[in-house]
Amino acid sequence: MELLDAYAKVAGREVVEHLHQLSEPLKGMKVVHVNSTREGGGVAELLRKIVPMMEALGLDVKWEVIQGTNRFFQCTKGFHNSLQGKTVVLPESAIEEYERINGENAEQLRDTLREADFVFIHDPQPAALIRYIEDRKGKWIWRCHIDCSRPYRPVWKYLKGIVAGYDASIFSLAEFAQPLPHPQYIIAPSIDPLSEKNMDLPQEEIDHVFDEFNLKRELPLILQVSRFDRFKDPLGVIQAFREARKMVPLQLVLAGGGATDDPEGDIVLEEVRRAANGDPDIHILVLPPDAHRTINALQRAADIVLQKSIKEGFGLTVSEAMWKGKPVIGGDTGGIRLQVIDHYTGFRVKTPEGAALRIRYLLHAEEKRLEMGERARRFVKENFLVTRHLREYLALMIALFHGLKDRIDLNSPDESS
Repeated sequence: MELLDAYAKVAGREVVEHLHQLSEPLKGMKVVHVNSTREGGGVAELLRKIVPMMEALGLDVKWEVIQGTNRFFQCTKGFHNSLQGKTVVLPESAIEEYERINGENAEQLRDTLREADFVFIHDPQPAALIRYIEDRKGKWIWRCHIDCSRPYRPVWKYLKGIVAGYDASIFSLAEFAQPLPHPQYIIAPSIDPLSEKNMDLPQEEIDHVFDEFNLKRELPLILQVSRFDRFKDPLGVIQAFREARKMVPLQLVLAGGGATDDPEGDIVLEEVRRAANGDPDIHILVLPPDAHRTINALQRAADIVLQKSIKEGFGLTVSEAMWKGKPVIGGDTGGIRLQVIDHYTGFRVKTPEGAALRIRYLLHAEEKRLEMGERARRFVKENFLVTRHLREYLALMIALFHGLKDRIDLNSPDESS
């Protein structure tokens, strides 16, 4: 109860009371979330908060992480890239490894998955588990965090053959979804306002990052926080920085790390370092997975935050920065469009030159920058906190539990009509 009381102070008492009402018919039910990493990336961050909140509402929740070989993760990275539109030809041997690893993990998790009332499978990595679990008791939901709006068709055809067997699927935006023979739900991701990454920090801790990373207090600070991934366009960020610096002195921080299920991270990081070419005002920070307070402090220290993605499922770092009152210059793609309302909570751009133009504008228009930041924080509070996310998960579970009834009485979960 104490956990949810803490959220009531941020999101409002009525929001938490609604969660209690929704969860009442689900108390004691077994829920399993499965993904491919416990550290790194937005999925792991989300589960780290959603799981204990579900437990606080009286559900019996487990979070399982599948294990895999490097070859397996090379294959699933190919899935990820191809779902976002890249042409990736996967050899039959890669598909065989993918299926083999899912089979092995299914054997380890068989009893847990078979007995669960609800199983949430996150993204393609563990999607094939469903093929190896017979006599399933509960409802299986495929939660896709990826922009599937224009997938590479041969790969999607293979994955569709797997996920079509689920009872439902969830996408972050309506345009990300693909036709599937089951109910589909649209649930945007969220941030946790009480986590170390988003909680209020003392000013001295914010100031400390300037000394820790050799940043200059006299220069405006531009920041992008993301994994080192080509779809996050770190090279485009460096290009935008250099273009903007022709008109105004500033410094750039590219802060991020890797994820255990992303084998391309080190390659992209090396490309970024070569592009920076030793520039003393470009700071490339490779942070450990638990550097949440450091990221929080960097976002609060920044004057402007970028998320110049070329493709983006959602982009949690956008809402994180907005929660801290920062206008965001984001790529005009995917879930960033949900968060960055152009000219209102920030700017959406398509090119490095466009990003440079908006950087210069915001640095010269301080009053406008502060107004945008205030609107951004309010927008996140109304739309992208974890309490809203949990509410929609609970509503989905109730809908699946009751089937196609015209009316659902939350006070009478056991009635058949």
